Amino acid sequence: MLKALQIEPEKCTGCLQCEMACSYENEGVFNPAKSRIKVFNFHDEGRFVPYTCTQCAEAWCLHACPVEAIVVNAATGAKDVLDSVCVGCKVCTIACPFGTVNYNVDSGKVIKCDLCGGDPQCAKACPTAAITYVDAAHTGLARMHAHAAGNLPRASA
Repeated sequence: MLKALQIEPEKCTGCLQCEMACSYENEGVFNPAKSRIKVFNFHDEGRFVPYTCTQCAEAWCLHACPVEAIVVNAATGAKDVLDSVCVGCKVCTIACPFGTVNYNVDSGKVIKCDLCGGDPQCAKACPTAAITYVDAAHTGLARMHAHAAGNLPRASA
């Protein structure tokens, strides 16, 4: 059974523990700027929304890569970037409609969520369960659209 990250923005407090865990797991430093998950702050509304690669079925990043450096991980379903193949051309960053594929200036390669090989540290670090790792059938684009339209309940204070 494939699993996916489920994000429930109404539970997010903006603590950035997910970003810290991700950057430490993937880069060996506690630095949100190096995280593959980001927390967007809606200042005027006082709410936060974590976002990362949704591991799209269509995977425009994968199809756009001219050197086939993005592959499907059979075990997790994640679209993984093969560092040894990536040439850092950034075509995938342009192809991603969600802006979740980023260029790492330190390595000269692109980075994106790979679900930590099936053990996503962002979900483990989230103190409010705003990020969980669940059966992939329980997440999806329809849920994201519903939240964006304001049709999902917000956490009460």
